Amino acid sequence: MTIQEAIEARHSVRAYREQPLEEETVKALEEEIALLNREGRLHIQLVLNEQKAFQGTLAKYGRFRGVANYIIMAGKKSEDLEERVGYYGEHLVLVAQTLGLNTCWAVLTYSKVPGTYVLAEDEKIVSYIAIGYGVTQGVGHKIKTVEQVSRSAVRTSGSYRNASDDTPSWFRKGVEAALLAPTAVNQQKFFFEYLGKENNRHKVHAKRSFSLIGYTRIDLGIAKYHFEVGAGKDNFIWV
Repeated sequence: MTIQEAIEARHSVRAYREQPLEEETVKALEEEIALLNREGRLHIQLVLNEQKAFQGTLAKYGRFRGVANYIIMAGKKSEDLEERVGYYGEHLVLVAQTLGLNTCWAVLTYSKVPGTYVLAEDEKIVSYIAIGYGVTQGVGHKIKTVEQVSRSAVRTSGSYRNASDDTPSWFRKGVEAALLAPTAVNQQKFFFEYLGKENNRHKVHAKRSFSLIGYTRIDLGIAKYHFEVGAGKDNFIWV
């Protein structure tokens, strides 16, 4: 399974089977985590065979069952930490999908269990990701349209247009991939603008919109990673 195929196949899963992660799978995850920690300046940690973090009241409210493995998304406190957590965490989520695993992002429905993680004084935990072999493969949810979350900022016939024949085909593919990204309560509070071409490079701007629920910085990072996969990272630059 490719990462693009993983985007199309993956759904959030909250109920897991009592099945330990295979040794080779754990090794692959740990290698990927080491790479992402260096590249993303994060402190991602994999916790195995620990059931307390997802047994509290909030976890039950979030309908989590059987979670015995999870990923702690943490890093040095900074303005862009949450977006980096979303971006690199989603890469890890999709890698897990290619390994035959299921996952679910969690920002409130978990408990921090002492002794299961290590943090420096200037670091903090942003979210957890439940991981394991799901009871099911999850289900899809209603999503917005391409036109609702994107536009071209290049005037065509005196007006601005949504992603259409007037924008590169890869831009629409990127937006379509972003629409499959998981977001807090499926809010999809992100927006992509095609800004045209300058110095032989296409430019794209991604932004988040207001949400009473919050977590839009994490969501934006997740959506940007999906956009890059769908659009092809070499086709444009973020501005």
